[in-house]
Amino acid sequence: MNRHDLTFLKHFSQIIVGLIVLTAVLIVFALIVHNRLTLDENPVRQSLIESRIQPLNAVFAGETGAAAMAAAAEAAAAAAATQVAYGGSLDGGMIYGNLCGACHNSGAGGAPMLNRSAWTARLAQGRDTLVTHAIEGYQGAAGLMPARGGNPALTDEQVAASVDWMLDNLK
Repeated sequence: MNRHDLTFLKHFSQIIVGLIVLTAVLIVFALIVHNRLTLDENPVRQSLIESRIQPLNAVFAGETGAAAMAAAAEAAAAAAATQVAYGGSLDGGMIYGNLCGACHNSGAGGAPMLNRSAWTARLAQGRDTLVTHAIEGYQGAAGLMPARGGNPALTDEQVAASVDWMLDNLK
C-alpha cells in the first residue's frame, strides 16, 4: 500500500468518527429539548382519539344478550319511526312528483310510464299486487321496481297513496 492510500484512510476514518460523534451529540441535544417541553392536553384531540377507538358493536350472549338485542331493536325501530319521508304526507301526487316520477316519467329501468297501454297487464294483477310490488320491490322481465321506490323512509300508506294516484292519472 502506498503512503497516499494510508493518508486517505486515516482522514476518511477521522471524518466517519466525527460524523458519529456529531450524530450522538445531536441525539442527546434532541432528548434534552424534548424532555423539557411540556405539552398541554388538547381536549379536541383527546375526543377525536376516543371516538376513533370506540368499539363498533357490542357482543351479546345469553339472557342478558337477548334482552339487550331486543332493546336495541326497539330503539332502532323508534328512531326509524320518527324519520318518515315527506313529513308523513299521504299526497300521492306530491310523492310521485318527488320520487316516483324520476323513473315513471322517463321509463328508466323499465318503469311503465303513465300510459294506460303500458299498465294493461299490471292492472289485471290488481291494485293489491301493485302496492305489494311497490312496497317490497319487484324485478320482472320488463324492468326493476326498487322497494319503496328506493326511499326506505316511505310508509306503506304513502306507497299505497302514490300507487293510487298513479292509477287515477293513467292517460
